[in-house]
Order: sequence, then structure tokens, then C-alpha cells
Amino acid sequence: MPTPPAPRLSEQARAKVNLALHVTGRRADGYHELDTIAAFPPLGDTLHADPADDLSLTIKGPFARDLTADGDNLVLRAALALREAFAVQAGAALVLEKRLPVASGIGGGSADAAAALRILCQLWNIKATDPRLHEIAARLGADVPMCLASAPLRAQGIGDRLTPLAVFPQAGFLLVNPRIEVATPDVFRALASRENPAIGTMPQTFPDARQLATFLRTTRNDLEPPATALATPIRDVLAALNGLPDVLLARMSGSGATCFAIFEDAPMASRAATTLQQARPDWWVAATTLS
Repeated sequence: MPTPPAPRLSEQARAKVNLALHVTGRRADGYHELDTIAAFPPLGDTLHADPADDLSLTIKGPFARDLTADGDNLVLRAALALREAFAVQAGAALVLEKRLPVASGIGGGSADAAAALRILCQLWNIKATDPRLHEIAARLGADVPMCLASAPLRAQGIGDRLTPLAVFPQAGFLLVNPRIEVATPDVFRALASRENPAIGTMPQTFPDARQLATFLRTTRNDLEPPATALATPIRDVLAALNGLPDVLLARMSGSGATCFAIFEDAPMASRAATTLQQARPDWWVAATTLS
């Protein structure tokens, strides 16, 4: 009897949301020093992998048309870097279901690259604990090591010093994007100051969503003011989120344009999503949980 084909592997590329993002300096090489708290809600793209002789990538999903499956795609760059580092002779047929908006401040491309590293380690029998994996992730981009972990963390330096955090409390979480792209370099160039205070000491745990929001109000996203100056629709999103019933905190993630809101529970976030979808059908709106 012929050998049955190996089962398809699948890996979720969770969105990376910056609950706080402080820009604390700029290095001589141009990289910015950051202090950020990242959450990875159970929402994102999905990457599939089948054994193959060559490497290939197919992109599907609501935001597929915003990406190209060429050599600049981070998924293929991650696959090629991993294959070269470990002298892998095999290939992979990769299929990316693109559900997150592109260039939206929630780590979509970085999350996809990290998912490629994780799924190809399974397919090619590479140990996920091999230190070369993190070296590859860091070369691909500052956010990729965070997305490789894909768990609550605090990242400092240029995103290379990662500290795992306790699981965030159960909370309703809402993500909203006005369907515009914001260029991260432009946002950094518009920063009024690159020397800002770090986040400081964090509590070990947060008993509930309300106490998490209370702590986060002592933090900032230093990229929010320049981003909203460059892309005024972000202001509309933040105003809409702050006007929702039961919202505990609303803020922009990363360099924008996606914003988030925290609620005490998932039903509150779902009701808020329905309200926004009815009022602004032109926006991308997604309700989920924080963890």
C-alpha cells in the first residue's frame, strides 16, 4: 500500500498588541530603544504547511490582495533563513490565510514570520529550543522575537530583551482599524522626543481587567501623538472607542493604525463590536479576549 501523505500542519500567527509602548532612546545605529508590554490575543492569521520538494507560498483570506508572495514576503524570508541556517534540503508548500490588516501596528508580518519558523521547525524536525532560531528571528525584524514567543511579555532594548509576564486577566478585547496603512518610519520621524521615561516597575499579576486598565493608564504609547497627527482617522477610532459603554481603556497599538479597547468581559467587547460595525461598516472590527 502507498504511504499516506503526512498530515498538514497549521500554526496561528497571533496579533501582537502593544498595551504600552515607551520610546526611551535612540542608538547610534539608528535603532530606537523601546520599553513595551505586548499581549497576544487569540486572533490572527493562520499558516499551513505541507511537505514539498521546493519552497512556495500561497496567500488567501480577506487581506490577501495587500501582500505579494515574492522574495520580500517575511514568511518566505523566514523559511529561507531557517533552511540555510540548518542546511535543510526539503521544501514546504506554505499557505497563509491573511486575516489581519497589513501595516496596522499589530505585528501581522512579524507574527507570520514567527509562525513560519515555528511550523517549519515541526516540519523539518528542528528543535524549537535551538538558539539559532532566535538569532534568525532578530535578523528578520525587531518584532519577530516577540512574536516567536507569542505570549505576554515585556520587551526592552530594540525588542531583543524579553521578560515573560504572567498571563493577563480574563478581559474583553476589541481591535479596530480604519483600513488605512501607516508607515512606521514616518511615525518615528515625527516623534517630538526620543528620550522618554521607561515603564518602571510592573505588578506581578493583575487580579482583573479593571486593575490592569488602571495600571496601563500610568503608561503611554509614545507613538500615538505623531501617528494621529499623520493619520487623523486614528483619532476618529479612539474617539469612538472611548465613547463606548463599559470601556476601561482605549489606546493605539504600535505605530498604528489599529487601536484597542479593554472591557471587563468578552460579552461587553462583543456588544461594542456590533455597535461599531453598524456605525462604521468601513472599519475593520474584531472582538476577542485578552488572553
